[in-house]
Amino acid sequence: MRSINSRGLFSGTGLIVTGLAATLVAMIFPIWSYSDRSGTGVDTLNAQTLSTRYGPLSALDREFVTKVRLAGLWELPAGQQAEERGTTQAVKTAGEHLVEGHTFLDERVRDVASQLGLQLPNQPNEQQRAWLGTLSAARGEEYDVQFANILRKAHGKVFGLVAQVRASTRNSLVRRLADDANTTVLDHITVLEATGLVDFDALARDAATASPPPLTNSPAPPGPTDSPSPPVPVSPSSSPSPSRTYTLPPPATSRPPEDDEPKESRESKNSEASKNGDKGGDKSEDKKP
Repeated sequence: MRSINSRGLFSGTGLIVTGLAATLVAMIFPIWSYSDRSGTGVDTLNAQTLSTRYGPLSALDREFVTKVRLAGLWELPAGQQAEERGTTQAVKTAGEHLVEGHTFLDERVRDVASQLGLQLPNQPNEQQRAWLGTLSAARGEEYDVQFANILRKAHGKVFGLVAQVRASTRNSLVRRLADDANTTVLDHITVLEATGLVDFDALARDAATASPPPLTNSPAPPGPTDSPSPPVPVSPSSSPSPSRTYTLPPPATSRPPEDDEPKESRESKNSEASKNGDKGGDKSEDKKP
């Protein structure tokens, strides 16, 4: 009987001690998790940010610079292809905007990368090569549809990245590059939609189901590197000379200034002008001797 009581007393004491220990751990864990543990958003930002003479350069900044380069490596040849294969003038115009816009942006991004000491890719990534393959296999109206939708989808995704970088970067070179990229991407979105071939329902479904892409590592930290070479188009012809400069053409959807004024307003003004002219004529006649 005495041994049974001893075991019961030991078991009860053990449960109490275990419970107290578990309670103590539960109280300490949140403090360790959120106060003393590294790896929070700010810690990650600081750990992946590098100092440059133009301001801090974050991992997102470096990712953005790399993606601007990658965009030109496949969209520039895609634009050249559209100028040749497009069956409508709207598709050919969109191709022209892609060529001029990304030639301009590629010069900018190579200059920025050189000043920041970043290495840049010289070939499109696997997904971009697949897109080019799809376009190369298409003909006629099918090509027009594939071109408009593949390029519009790609520009929509990079548009969000440009806005995020522009809002958060602390690096002056990256900030100016984001300004140029924003202007270029918006122009390309506009001319692609002007083809009348973009499937907006498909874009909305894709945006609703897509998960945020993971942040990839920077190709290289700042440091002395050779100046990046010009892009090597995979199709269908060589890129324009990098020594040339380009300005963006106006959006394809712009209308003549007179279209902005309602027809009724113009007719009213013309009528008033006519009446004033008649009155003016009467006054001049009255002044004659």
